[in-house]
Amino acid sequence: MGKRVLVIGLDCAPPELLFDLFADELPNIKRMLDNGVYARMESSHPPITIPAWMVMATSKNAGKLGVYGFRHRKPGTYNKMWLANSHSIREKTVWDILGEHNKKVVVVGVPPAYPPKPVNGSQISCFMTPGADKDYTYPQRLKKEIERLIGEYLLDIVFRTDEKDKLLQQLYDMTKQHFTVLKYLAKTKPWHFFMFVEIGVDRVHHAFWKFFDKKHHLYEPDNKYEDVILNYYRLVDREIGKLLELTDDNTSVILVSDHGAKSMKGAFCINQWLAENGYLTFKKIPPQGSSLAEADIDWAKTQVWGWGGYHARIFFNVKGREPQGVIEPENYESFREQVISDLKVIQGPNSEKWNTKVYTPEEIYPDGIGDYPDLTVYFDDLNWRSAGTLGYDSYYLSENDKGPDDAVHSQKGVFIYYDPKRDAGGERIKDLSLLDFAPTVLKVIGVPTPKDMEGKIIKEVT
Repeated sequence: MGKRVLVIGLDCAPPELLFDLFADELPNIKRMLDNGVYARMESSHPPITIPAWMVMATSKNAGKLGVYGFRHRKPGTYNKMWLANSHSIREKTVWDILGEHNKKVVVVGVPPAYPPKPVNGSQISCFMTPGADKDYTYPQRLKKEIERLIGEYLLDIVFRTDEKDKLLQQLYDMTKQHFTVLKYLAKTKPWHFFMFVEIGVDRVHHAFWKFFDKKHHLYEPDNKYEDVILNYYRLVDREIGKLLELTDDNTSVILVSDHGAKSMKGAFCINQWLAENGYLTFKKIPPQGSSLAEADIDWAKTQVWGWGGYHARIFFNVKGREPQGVIEPENYESFREQVISDLKVIQGPNSEKWNTKVYTPEEIYPDGIGDYPDLTVYFDDLNWRSAGTLGYDSYYLSENDKGPDDAVHSQKGVFIYYDPKRDAGGERIKDLSLLDFAPTVLKVIGVPTPKDMEGKIIKEVT
């Protein structure tokens, strides 16, 4: 059947936990670390689930994909948006290319995967699926197989909640169910390439990070959830071990994450700051917690507005581009430089210096298409998330403005390559890029790498 590759995707898994803090508690992952090669993996811009997994799967940057997050602004509007889905990805994925070479694939939960597209094998959609009542598999008949096996398939859980005990039970139920399905597929479907993403790792970080990280500003010693993240990783490691038992010595294993995670120091109210610095104008002061769509904004006098999230997306009100544009196109460059300068000198709540990174589209999306922002901002190198809501008496919030969330994303994810036929001695190699994943997989399986892929084949693997 030729060389096979099993890809274990752990959404949001950071190298600091997997390679260091938790490594000795995770025997199956530790075996791969000790006998394979591993590295930190540079994420996409921005380092969030969408577009990161597709940057990895296509070896194309987010600009070429035209996908810059979960939501995108509709051109020529202020508040209308569209959500990315599987049809937003027009570039070929690694499993598309493998299918063209008659290689069988199984792909589970790699976002965005709804609605599921035809593949040469089997596919299950991701957490963006509206519900288990929808068609979330390819082929469609696979859904009935799954339901006979486990009942209703759990696509995701609500993780921004204060009901932590209920959330924890749902998290375990979902993860165990996912691995039951994965083992079934590994045993019953033919495959050369098998890739899945477990979204539960991301959810446990965002829901429980402040309970385990002693450096988190909301950490409380000896709390009842102190070991939740470690115990969850132990569960995932056990399930990975069971899955590995179903593979043979002809199967190479790659464990990857799309980005990392770290403690959230707080949320910075970008639109509040823009308003108080003369860039955004209200017709009347909005009540606390108002969204941009709810606020009475005087667009004819507004130059800049922003979106919240783990990073900030900044949009300019340009004459001829926006309905009530005020920035003259010939002044765009000089105006943008002024905004960048102002953003970079923002300090923390105690006047501490921030390491804020501000990117222009030309820097990170040199050939970008679609609806990219005028500026992409990582407040204090992503330690502070961006709050898009309005009406506060401070720029700084100690909590997320959209519900409980303890963690932010970091720029480095993980990469581990393990070949049971070869003891690579646990070599830590230099940092890689998400872009390097797809060409390396193709090389391992023995399929030519398309010339338009941006990444490189990882030589320590092949």
